[in-house]
Amino acid sequence: MKKLIIFDMDGTVVNTGIMITKTINYVRKHMGLEPIEQKLMLEKLNDPDLNSAEYFYGTKHFTDEQTRLFEEYYDANCIIGVELYDGMRELLDECSKIHTLSIATNAHTDFAKKILSHLEVDKHFSMIIGADMVTTPKPHPEMLEHTMQKLNFSKQNSILIGDSHKDARAAISAGIEYKLVNWGFTEHNEDAFEDIKSLRSYLSTF
Repeated sequence: MKKLIIFDMDGTVVNTGIMITKTINYVRKHMGLEPIEQKLMLEKLNDPDLNSAEYFYGTKHFTDEQTRLFEEYYDANCIIGVELYDGMRELLDECSKIHTLSIATNAHTDFAKKILSHLEVDKHFSMIIGADMVTTPKPHPEMLEHTMQKLNFSKQNSILIGDSHKDARAAISAGIEYKLVNWGFTEHNEDAFEDIKSLRSYLSTF
């Protein structure tokens, strides 16, 4: 039976860590703030209990200026240095022949499409949904529920593959299965896939 595999993008399918770090530090520089080291930044970015605006910029909410600076810089540079994780292209090639694949990312949809098109894997995804297409991004389940509804899949026939606690919480709230990976931006002590080969083997029997 064909099933729905929903992938997170950043830290799961694509390594965008360097450019995300550069972009946030670009905004911080304009605010007179010191840069944050990449590993710490990416860990905090995926923390569902953290107010990201407050942590990264010292404001309760993202301001219009912060959003503008981030989007302008990221739009101009988002494909620089990005790459698929080793083995991901083969996994997508294989899975897309059997199942329906989609992307659910907290990035802006336009940026996600630009990156996936640059890497020539956008053809594998029946739907690409970003934070701008929902009222509340992950860890809220709205993104996943919208995807299942539009692609006509039940909760029982859907799974989320991600690298963060935001992904896990979104899947739990949506009532679908999920699996986390350890090659992304967050390390997990729980049962997570350490390499794409093992994930590929699991999905072949999903």
